[in-house]
Amino acid sequence: MAGPFPPFEPHGGGGPKISEIPLRMLVPNVITVLAICAGLSGIRLAFEHRVETAVVMVLIAAFLDAVDGRVARMLKASSKFGAQMDSLADIVNFGVAPALVLYAYVLDQAGALGWIAGLLFAIACCLRLARFNVMLDDPDRPAWHTDYFVGVPAPAGAALVLLPVYMGFLGIAPDTTMALAASAYTVLIGFLLVSRLPVYSGKSSGSRVPREYVLPLILGLALYVLLLTSFTWMTLTVSAFGYLVFLVFSMRAYARRAALEEKKAKEATAGQQE
Repeated sequence: MAGPFPPFEPHGGGGPKISEIPLRMLVPNVITVLAICAGLSGIRLAFEHRVETAVVMVLIAAFLDAVDGRVARMLKASSKFGAQMDSLADIVNFGVAPALVLYAYVLDQAGALGWIAGLLFAIACCLRLARFNVMLDDPDRPAWHTDYFVGVPAPAGAALVLLPVYMGFLGIAPDTTMALAASAYTVLIGFLLVSRLPVYSGKSSGSRVPREYVLPLILGLALYVLLLTSFTWMTLTVSAFGYLVFLVFSMRAYARRAALEEKKAKEATAGQQE
């Protein structure tokens, strides 16, 4: 007798049939669901004027949504179902939740302009994610391009757009002037999401760390976590400004790499002609 629910098909109708689903294949999907819960809870808390907790929930959602894919690859539990679910969750956690939390905190004081800014950011995030999914299937993309994102990645955009909230917690009053400035800043971050700006992804460094950098790396991560727990809003503010500065260096590094690859291609072409 068939049950009330259709069987779980992690690979879709055309994939291999699995009579019993391994528990490890459910773990990434559970993480994705928890991320959605955190993002939506952040929206509720923001409109209940518990903004600090709301921001923490949105950041937790962004963190969980950023790691579920890595967990799936580590557990060898990647599936078509998980990929589709992750894409839909990204729209909520990186686009809708940050925009609404920011609107509840300060953008509403800018009236229609604040709402338009929030909408533009959410739409830009959707476009950014759609472009990312399409580019994954581009066979003509050079291999070295995988070292760079095209535009600011959605998780970073979600953390960046909340900068006015971080600064508000440091003592800047969320008045009309700040609301107008935050609206312009929100549109700017939305533009960075859909731009062609090359952003270094760090994928070329691989999953291995040179032995001489292991202890400094552990110490640096521990220091950052301690600063984040002790001086949360100051650390997040400095991190956001630091990331914006990093974008300039990333663009310069991309230009140098592109020139180097073009030089190699010309030398290879010249060698073949000889």
